[in-house]
Amino acid sequence: LELISWAAIGARTTESQTHREMASGLSMPVGFKNSTEGVLQVAIDAMEAARNPHTFLGVDKEGRTAVIRTQGNPWGHVVLRGGKGRPNYDPESIEAACKQLHQANLEPVLMVDCSHANSNKKHELQEEVWGTILKQRGEGNDALIGMMVESNLNEGSQKIPEDLSQLRYGVSVTDACVNWETTERMMRQAAESVV
Repeated sequence: LELISWAAIGARTTESQTHREMASGLSMPVGFKNSTEGVLQVAIDAMEAARNPHTFLGVDKEGRTAVIRTQGNPWGHVVLRGGKGRPNYDPESIEAACKQLHQANLEPVLMVDCSHANSNKKHELQEEVWGTILKQRGEGNDALIGMMVESNLNEGSQKIPEDLSQLRYGVSVTDACVNWETTERMMRQAAESVV
């Protein structure tokens, strides 16, 4: 039984050699986000690095320092999250990303993050991004393999208060999220669109 079957490396750590090396040893697909500036090349470089075997210092199963040797991970892909306040989920951006992957001799495989710059950090716009990607996929764009969404029981976000008893249950303390009802509606929309 697998409990974790997919991993993501965030926009601020995609350029980290340590994260690329660790990703090369994972036996599951790993998504690399484009940079916060919207630069796709850093994610492509990360995919290429993670495809290759690496040797690095790490921790073994008993918690001891060890030399770790990886085989490389062929299941890397790009996660488009927008950047510098601009989205990159529109058909032109998707086409440009596929072209850039082709030029790097990599499979054009893309996931779209419906949050962050793709929704201008407005959680209520994630559903619109979601629908646009479903439409593109429905029109035959097989490069689109999935979407990420910021979701929680209740919408929005909150700061962590001094008095922790004031925390609102089911509300994110990081990025603003869509609520459970919206998430369910989005999932049903996706299920209906692939039938």
